[in-house]
Parts: sequence; structure tokens; C-alpha cells
Amino acid sequence: MQAFKYAVPTALAVALINTAAFAAEQTPPVLERAVSAGVKVVRQFPVGSGLTGWVLSQGGRHSLVYTTADGKTLVAGALIDERGQNLSAQHEDMYIPKPDFAAAFAQLEKSAFIAEGSTKNPKSIIYAFVDPNCPYCHFMWRAVQPYEAAGLQVRWIPVATLGPTSMPKAIEVLAAPDKTAAFRRMEQNHGKPWKPQAGKTEQNQPVVASSIRTNGELMEQFGIAGTPGVVWRDTQGKVQVKSGMPRLSELPAMTGLPEQRITDPALAKFK
Repeated sequence: MQAFKYAVPTALAVALINTAAFAAEQTPPVLERAVSAGVKVVRQFPVGSGLTGWVLSQGGRHSLVYTTADGKTLVAGALIDERGQNLSAQHEDMYIPKPDFAAAFAQLEKSAFIAEGSTKNPKSIIYAFVDPNCPYCHFMWRAVQPYEAAGLQVRWIPVATLGPTSMPKAIEVLAAPDKTAAFRRMEQNHGKPWKPQAGKTEQNQPVVASSIRTNGELMEQFGIAGTPGVVWRDTQGKVQVKSGMPRLSELPAMTGLPEQRITDPALAKFK
């Protein structure tokens, strides 16, 4: 089962301290090695069929596993009942601590970003972590163009995660007099030969380079492992996070705008 990349809330951290003794005394044999390696037991719960469920945490990430009645066998993955219901998904909703992105979202608003689209009185705003070398980031840029025309503002947050040219390309954009124009040129020339600009290196632009590294750290706070990564507030004001290129059908809910007609043939595979 894939580990859940959620930051541990402060209140939960206190609870984890209290579970240390519990884990040492009552953890089944099959989990003892993981616990001795630093994995913390957040909670256990009965499942039925002789199984016990366990919520584990390590490095701010949560995972869900099951053990057999004798404590000697561990089950990781989707648990399906006789009616075909995914019990693991239900248990995740019930027992995995929900992340609180409020503090991280406040940092988004102060991050080094490029505003594109409706910059005056936008109907909605979304944030997107992007790497200059990421092809799926480029597809997302193309996909949101009709939404930008309809009143969306996208705040593109450059990171450098996909190779040695990612940082200088991101620096060129953030160090440009007109960041939005520079970002659009970068996207319009995506995949074409690139020649670095003089003076747009980490050594020459240390403050800009530092802001790009900070953007990468902020992306990690949202549990986003790769680009693009989209963050927005839904209609109830709750912070939502999407890792990877969204489906075109997801864009109305993400942007809070009516579905826009997208005719770009390169985006057909994302319908």
C-alpha cells in the first residue's frame, strides 16, 4: 500500500509520544522490526476475519497495514470484502489523520510565483508547482489557458527537481523584469533547444535561487512528490491538493469556473 504523505499535526505528535510504550509492549512480532527502526504506531483497530488494522507513521507519512491473529503475518494493500467493497479505502477515511494545510497555504501566498491569467479581480485563484523541464507542467499550462481567459488566475510556483537545467531556467523567469512574459516564453518554447542567459545562474542570482529552493520545500509540505502539483481552496474554503497532471474533467471543480471548451489536440489524452 502506498504511504500517505501527510504531515503529522502538532496534536498528533503528542499522541505519538504516548504510543511509544504501547508500541513496544503490544506490537505484534511482525511489526517489531519496523517499530525498532523508528516507525510509530498511531493506532490499532479491529477489522474482522482475524485481522487487526494498524495506522503507522514515519517521517510525517502515514500508512495502513493489517496483521493476522497470531501476529506473525503482515498484509499490505487493498483489503476487499465478499461484496467487493474496498475496506482499506474506508479505513483510510476513518483512521488516517487528515492533513491541515492552513499554515502551508499561508506560505503559498508569500512564495515566489508568477501570476498569469486574470491579474485584476480574478474570479478564482489556483497555485501550481511547476518545473521548467516538466512536460506535464507544460500540458497543464496549455489546459488552463481557456480558464485564464474566463477569469482564472494561476500562480505558477517554479521549482527545480528535474535536472541541472531546471534551476537556471527557473532563475531566468523569476529574475526577468516581466516575469509573466518570461514564463510564457518558456512555455511556448518548451521542448526546443535552450541556451542559458548570461548572469542567470545560482552564483549570480543567489536570492532568486534560494526562493526556488524554498518553493521546493513548500511543495514537500503539501505532500506533492512530483510536478505539476496544484493547490486551491474549494467552494467551502477547504484547501485541496492534486499531484500530477489533472484530467480535463477535473478543471471546473479545481478552478471554480464553468467547464471551458478545450480543442487542443495535444490534450485529448487527458480527457
